[in-house]
Amino acid sequence: MAKPFFSLQKFLRRAQFFLFFLTIAYLMAGSLLLLQRSYLVLQQNNRGTSNVQGSVIDGLMPLDKYLEQRMFRSSYWNTKGLAGGNIQGKSETNALLDQPLWLISRNSELRQLRRRWFHNFVNDRELAQGVTSKLQKHTNVNKGTYIGCFMENVEDRTLKATVFYDLRKMTISHCQSACAERTYMYAGLSYGSECYCGNTLPPNRAKEEECNNECKGEKGSVCGGVNRLSVFQLERLHTIERLQTMVKQKQNSTYRGCFRAPENGTYLFPASFLNLSTDMCFDFCSAKEYPLVITQWPECFCGFPTVQFNLYERLDDSLCSGSLNDSSGSEVLRDENYYSVYQTPMQDTRCTTRRFLPTKSKVFIALSSFPGAGNTWVRHLIEHATGYYTGSYYFDGTLYNKGFKGEKDHWRSGRTICVKTHESGKREIEMYDSAILLIRNPYKALMAEFNRKCAGHLGYATERHWKSKEWPEFVNSYASWWASHALDWLQYGKKLLVVHYEDLKNDLIAKLKEMVSFLNIPVNEDRLLCMENNKDGNFKRVGSSQTVMDPFTQDMKNTIDGYIRTVDKVLKARNFTGLPEEYMPR
Repeated sequence: MAKPFFSLQKFLRRAQFFLFFLTIAYLMAGSLLLLQRSYLVLQQNNRGTSNVQGSVIDGLMPLDKYLEQRMFRSSYWNTKGLAGGNIQGKSETNALLDQPLWLISRNSELRQLRRRWFHNFVNDRELAQGVTSKLQKHTNVNKGTYIGCFMENVEDRTLKATVFYDLRKMTISHCQSACAERTYMYAGLSYGSECYCGNTLPPNRAKEEECNNECKGEKGSVCGGVNRLSVFQLERLHTIERLQTMVKQKQNSTYRGCFRAPENGTYLFPASFLNLSTDMCFDFCSAKEYPLVITQWPECFCGFPTVQFNLYERLDDSLCSGSLNDSSGSEVLRDENYYSVYQTPMQDTRCTTRRFLPTKSKVFIALSSFPGAGNTWVRHLIEHATGYYTGSYYFDGTLYNKGFKGEKDHWRSGRTICVKTHESGKREIEMYDSAILLIRNPYKALMAEFNRKCAGHLGYATERHWKSKEWPEFVNSYASWWASHALDWLQYGKKLLVVHYEDLKNDLIAKLKEMVSFLNIPVNEDRLLCMENNKDGNFKRVGSSQTVMDPFTQDMKNTIDGYIRTVDKVLKARNFTGLPEEYMPR
């Protein structure tokens, strides 16, 4: 009798402990859920409060006067403090107190907004593009004939014109269309995701089984292999398509001007041809993949811009008017002292080869800018001028697909020449040993970033976007970020090279030489001239043109003008060149 009673008592004790722990686990789960919900509510309330505080402060007095008083009230913002203050020795708290009040009130909000707006829309846009590509996949027809599998020499490519990379959606038709649009004869695919173009076949064939990488966007299709190219010939097009390609090729040609003939021009240019007609000369140079057509009766020359023939000193076109018409009606030059120069759609491939640094760098150099200030374009220029990849603090798959292979590397890998960043703040800035600070007109930068936000790197926002409530909210949050970004880097940057976007556009070679020297890379004149020939890269916006309406209200202009005055004064106080005149309040 005692034994069954003891067993029952033991079972009940175990059941009590089990129920006790189950109850505790239930209560803890409920508490965590309540804490999470209350945290979200508090976070939303705090954001709302910061907006109210910012608007109240902005209404106290004219913005530029208020900022000026706040700046020079602090020991850091006065001229003496800027010249001789110990910036590195300031504590974090004092540094915050020294900043203008509008900068502090926006800081927390901006970090949330920029991460949400700067990254989230990319995923949505890529999903939309993925749907479009799937629809196109069934309608595109291959435009070329398969030639075979070829060996690829990475150090000296035959198909040198790199078009793009796409790790998710590369197809044979996509690559062929891109090469045909640029009027190349051959398209080659490798690694399942890389597309190259050219007019000359690689010299060495490989076994067909060595091209075994499946196309990333087309199951069952082969897109090359490891150091192997699947090559297609594009010249066998239908008659109508061929005519359309020829018309597009002529439209893509650009008259560069009339130039004085260099000494020993016959030996300077790598290819020549008897100039029976301008069209034949153009076709000859395009087939040879040269970017320049140089005509001088009775000869045609093909080549590249060089130090001896850099196309900087364009002469009056009237000097090249002494011409006669050939059998086809085209004008050709008689005078031996002058050349008429045309630009073909062929890419100058002397500077397209890029690589990672051979040894890891222990010096971290930032390429810092406000979003929309041309950071991606400047990365393109630096990569082509130096031959080394640039890195990024972020990972943008769209940019990686366009050939920025450093986008995939960790920003502290030490394999890239500099690192793109839009970050600001003491801790983020002091991670870098030096920086190129790129500044652009805030009106242009805000519109460029809003275009990117709405339509991607190469698109334009529609009129509906500009008239939506999102545009005023964007300006309200991002305009102050433009100023705080520049001010933070001027305060905490250890070694700075300030580059104004507009100055770079107006004097490309000189400014790029400054940047290359700042990066401790020897200046290569041929690469610079090649880069100048490819300065736009693939970064011109496409689609409908920019809006002709002025999207900025008078209140927006008053706010932005105050930020411009502030940044201009701090630049001059730090002995940098002030903002260009076109930035000034209008």
